[in-house]
Amino acid sequence: MIAAGTGSAPMVVTALMLVVIATLLIGARGVAIRSTSDFLVASRRLSPTVNAAAVSGEYLSAASFLGVAGLVVKDGIGALWYPVGFTAGYVLMLALVAAPMRRTGALTVPDFAQARLGSPGLRRLCAVAVIAIAVLYLVPQFKAAGLLLNLVGGTPYWVGVVVAGAAVSITLALGGMRAATYVQAFQFALKMVLFTVPAIWLLVHVGAETRSSALTPVEFTTFAQETPVEFRLDTRLTITEPTTVAVDGQPPQVLAPGDYTARTGSTWRFAAGSDVPDVAGAVAPGGESWTRPLLDPSGAGFPLLATLSVLVATVLGTMGLPHIVVRFHTSADGWGARRTAAITVAMLSAFYLFPAVYGLLGAALLPELFLTGGTDTVVVALPSRVDTGWAGQLVTAMLTAGAFAAFLATSLGLLLALSGAVSHDLMSTAAPVRRLRFTTLAAALVVVALALPAAHLDISVLVTSAFAVAASTFCPLLVLGLWWSGLTARGAAAGMVVGLLASAGVIVVGLLASPPPGLVSVLLGQPALWSVPLAFATMVLVSLRGTAPAWAPAAMLRLHLDERRARNRSS
Repeated sequence: MIAAGTGSAPMVVTALMLVVIATLLIGARGVAIRSTSDFLVASRRLSPTVNAAAVSGEYLSAASFLGVAGLVVKDGIGALWYPVGFTAGYVLMLALVAAPMRRTGALTVPDFAQARLGSPGLRRLCAVAVIAIAVLYLVPQFKAAGLLLNLVGGTPYWVGVVVAGAAVSITLALGGMRAATYVQAFQFALKMVLFTVPAIWLLVHVGAETRSSALTPVEFTTFAQETPVEFRLDTRLTITEPTTVAVDGQPPQVLAPGDYTARTGSTWRFAAGSDVPDVAGAVAPGGESWTRPLLDPSGAGFPLLATLSVLVATVLGTMGLPHIVVRFHTSADGWGARRTAAITVAMLSAFYLFPAVYGLLGAALLPELFLTGGTDTVVVALPSRVDTGWAGQLVTAMLTAGAFAAFLATSLGLLLALSGAVSHDLMSTAAPVRRLRFTTLAAALVVVALALPAAHLDISVLVTSAFAVAASTFCPLLVLGLWWSGLTARGAAAGMVVGLLASAGVIVVGLLASPPPGLVSVLLGQPALWSVPLAFATMVLVSLRGTAPAWAPAAMLRLHLDERRARNRSS
């Protein structure tokens, strides 16, 4: 792992303090909360533009700001399908979910499930799914905050985790959804500036030769200069030629061809001209499979299948993310919700032009990161590799501040969805504001406790797992609940359970069992390709064997009736 120069630490700390202070000050605008509706949906008074900026700020998480570029270094340019899926999900959201979901009048996704199908049990089941998705997504945000501060500021890992958890929970406890909205809208603008300006600076500063090598990469087979590599995870290396290496400050030694294990936290210093060792399941940057526009992350040999599975998870998972869906409840009406989704597509499209810049430059300038398990640090590691002076330090500080803003913005929405599920949906009594505030603080404490031992987990694995679970549970529920009057509570519950077990269950099995590369590893690592159709089929088949609620036709009519036309006719 490449560390930023220690000279940049004061600048980085100052930038992060400014982001945290701005978050708390802007969030204080929403402090006057009088009701549950105020806390959860900002009393449904947000304009489409402000709401879209908040949605975009909330959606551009650690996976977007750091993870996509890291995946390009690690898995090749096929990783750019991730932002395609992330953005395309909002197109489907615009077409299928935004307006009718707002017309339900619900405060949360579990709230919608009970209102549509009349089942308190289904509501509690949905709340459990919200908790699972939120935890899977929140832990990587706090974990990335800890790693980022450790990398560029030299602080212990736990400091970033605790700072992120405290800033998010205090902001939410004070101002709820209104505070989160103002903060997320501000942070979207901040992230756009702090992501695009450094990208342009890097492109100008690296020179024509590096730009050319980034666009026409050569496979990384030899260390061009003496290179220290710090391993974040236990890594199995295969050395094919005698290689000179100094491990953890020991005198250099020549390793004979064979298999070796680099332990977590160890630093291997490879001599200039040494061959790059092979890593099981990893693709060296610049090779033929690396430049292929398809995903094959574990070397399973089914790139088209893996790519389709990722697209299903990201596109349909976006539709089912509870902290995103609840955003459309904050609009004044269905038209406002649809306009919010349309503006969000434009905003995300602008942002996602730039991860490719960092990924391709990272593969050209920091290809050794693919060995370490630390490719998600490539964005903040690039400036110090390009310029070791004050300019590189300033750009590093800018990117660190932008990344930290990404963690905070996404965590705000996730923590709000999590506390709403616990306090508003799992408990049988109405949730007063005091309970919602307490639940927010308690939930943040639990997530921080989970993130502290998670320093060596892969961010991308957890985030894609959250998308797979959302795609396999809430996507079928929302699509069928909003567009098919024949859905029953029993069918919805059965499909939710099947989708949850099929997605979360097999991901856990895949992590524990470590299946060999091949078709099985693809199906276990990215189950959305089959778990989503399975959940849809279960909901439909079980519902066909029952009777839909008597009010279903009237509910469907209300979901798809344009409020503006109805108001014009009545006037």
